[in-house]
Amino acid sequence: MAKKSRISPMLQRAVSHIFTKPATTKYPFVKPTLPEDFRGQQVFDIKLCLSCGLCSRDCPAKAIEMVEVDGKKYPQFKLDQCIFCYQCAESCPRNAIKSSVFYELATTDKASLVLKPQASVQRETRQ
Repeated sequence: MAKKSRISPMLQRAVSHIFTKPATTKYPFVKPTLPEDFRGQQVFDIKLCLSCGLCSRDCPAKAIEMVEVDGKKYPQFKLDQCIFCYQCAESCPRNAIKSSVFYELATTDKASLVLKPQASVQRETRQ
């Protein structure tokens, strides 16, 4: 008759996991490599914007509001409502809205998730 192992299956499994590679990454100390078509936070170039409002009209989540800056209406993005579908970028005739690889949007301050359009650089330097 063969002698049975006295080590319990649970102990065998626990010992085997000591020598295996961890399943998780060392985030945030080691940043992940993102795919080429990753959709992060929007980047808005006010100089390219026509103020047409197509981005706001076509946004399925209604996360874009047109606000007045320097006498023209520009999009204001509410990232807490955004579903990152990038319909706004596809609708923009001048490519004023682009994607970025910035994905760390967690915050306790909801106001920081509102991307307000900034006045042009020339007017900021005059003030």
